[in-house]
Amino acid sequence: MNLINKNILEKELKYDGNVVLNYHIEYPSIYSNISENSIIKFNMYNQKLAFDLKKKSENELYKEAVELYKYNKENGYPIMVYEVYRNFEITLSNNNIISLYTDEYIFSGGAHGNTVRTSQNWNMLNGMMIPLESLFPYNPYFMIYILKEINKQISKEPEIYFDNTCSLVLDTFNPKSYYLTPKSIIIYFQQYDIAPYSSGIRTFEIEYRK
Repeated sequence: MNLINKNILEKELKYDGNVVLNYHIEYPSIYSNISENSIIKFNMYNQKLAFDLKKKSENELYKEAVELYKYNKENGYPIMVYEVYRNFEITLSNNNIISLYTDEYIFSGGAHGNTVRTSQNWNMLNGMMIPLESLFPYNPYFMIYILKEINKQISKEPEIYFDNTCSLVLDTFNPKSYYLTPKSIIIYFQQYDIAPYSSGIRTFEIEYRK
């Protein structure tokens, strides 16, 4: 079992004495007395993602937040504070595999913010990401199996999805949008891909099958 730490970058950014942007950015790192290449790659990869978002928050998004603040103040509108929140969830961790997903939420005014999910599936023996097809080494038709399972699960609650879900699943399916649990593969779709915002990020549990 790998010891995975939670690191946090957070700050309030002000303009004209008022907070215009908050960010809270979490990222994982593996603690080990052994300097294995795979651990170094994992740590550097996740640190870069976090610091890239920090830079974006303090530059691009901060500038947008200041402009929104000025506009709202000049026009007598309520002051809106930009929010950047990134957290992660470890879904599988053993000596060879680490799987996790990250949700990145950004509120930049309007009715609500937007959340984007990404995931990582690491083979810690070689420090490489695990491609989805490698989980089905003896099934060249694994995509058909996965898509059938997704549509089967959608058919149980069709009212929470868009009407043309079958074609949307084909159009928006991303083979990198998955993470692992001890018992299954979880396929996910982004907000608005196949369902309204109120339905959130839709996930589908797929049993391991050779």
